[in-house]
Amino acid sequence: MSEPERIYDAVVVGGGPAGASVAIHLAKGGARVLLAEQKKFPRAKLCGEFISPECLLHFERLGVADSMLAAGGTSLNETIFYSRKGAGLNVPSEWFGAGGAALGLSRAEMDARLLARARESGVEVLEETQAAALLFEGERVRGVRLKTGAGVREARAHVSIDATGRSRSLARRVEGSNRGESSERKKRARLVAFKAHLEGTSGAAGCCEIYFYPGGYGGLNSVEGGLSNLCFIAAARDVRACGGNPERVMREIVATNRRAAATLEGARAQSEWLAVSLDGFGRRRLAPASGLLAVGDAASFIDPFTGSGMLMALESGELAAQVISRHLSALRLSATSRSNAAFQTLADGYRALYGERFNARLRVCSLLRRAVFVPRLAEAGIRVLSASSRARRRLARATRSKGMRSLDERMSDK
Repeated sequence: MSEPERIYDAVVVGGGPAGASVAIHLAKGGARVLLAEQKKFPRAKLCGEFISPECLLHFERLGVADSMLAAGGTSLNETIFYSRKGAGLNVPSEWFGAGGAALGLSRAEMDARLLARARESGVEVLEETQAAALLFEGERVRGVRLKTGAGVREARAHVSIDATGRSRSLARRVEGSNRGESSERKKRARLVAFKAHLEGTSGAAGCCEIYFYPGGYGGLNSVEGGLSNLCFIAAARDVRACGGNPERVMREIVATNRRAAATLEGARAQSEWLAVSLDGFGRRRLAPASGLLAVGDAASFIDPFTGSGMLMALESGELAAQVISRHLSALRLSATSRSNAAFQTLADGYRALYGERFNARLRVCSLLRRAVFVPRLAEAGIRVLSASSRARRRLARATRSKGMRSLDERMSDK
């Protein structure tokens, strides 16, 4: 069989934590997997670069825990949330449910190690490769047409996976025209996110600091190399008023928070500023078309201030791999037919387990978001919660879950 005609069990587009997670877990189970990534790793990525303690358990299952811990990241023992006036609210990292500390590590380091592990696991990895189009048989997605440096190739698969993050580049191909949807997203985008590595900050050692201010919030924590990662969200109107200059936004908007003003006073960017428009948070379509699943931010974009974005990416990748593995034999048998029944059963199972896993925390985060963007509510909430460590702990746990059991264990309960 020639290479362009090879049938994969799964084609994953996107090499971030969600894409690498689903690819590694599938390959470890014996599946034939192709992972296509648009960039060349390592590369910078707009991200808070806060890896919560639960992620370390996922790294162990993925076989990269030792590699991650050896990457030179910073141990983060607590997160402190600061109101605009400087009132602080601390949440120990051990409260997130796995015990121990969180990790401050750049996406360049983390993603490169995950992608290397994917290769070691037997995943065929293509970097600097773009998804040019979806391949269809009738209404069923049967793979992806890829544009590589060597030309165009067709990667046919029993299931295709959108792990392209907030861009949702595969899902948007079936949900609406790229041009029309992109234009609409830009019109409704009310927030802009920025990120850079800084030197000269004066944040507390071993701490992730979160700053609230009118129209947004930001987070600062140490990463490898003696630098700090600053990632913040601001209202699009405020960004325009600052001429789109991230340094001005940092000094004139983020620094309206008293603690941020003190911590960032001597800060200097040591990397290029990254920026992206945000058009909202919450759930997306988990199965945008027959034969296509979404994981990570392509499935749900959770609020960054919760510190659980990386966790959801790794979790959703593992969950998707478990569901696909369970139905893989049926998908292979249906490869020569036009029946969508096997994938429909898979998609229904994925939606049900995804909802069981994530719906409650997404609802909690939605409620918290409404308070975060109202300075007076954020100020009052911080003061109230400061008086009760029990309430803080319960709220921290509400943005997580009790731990991931295997799909077979879950199914045996029913």
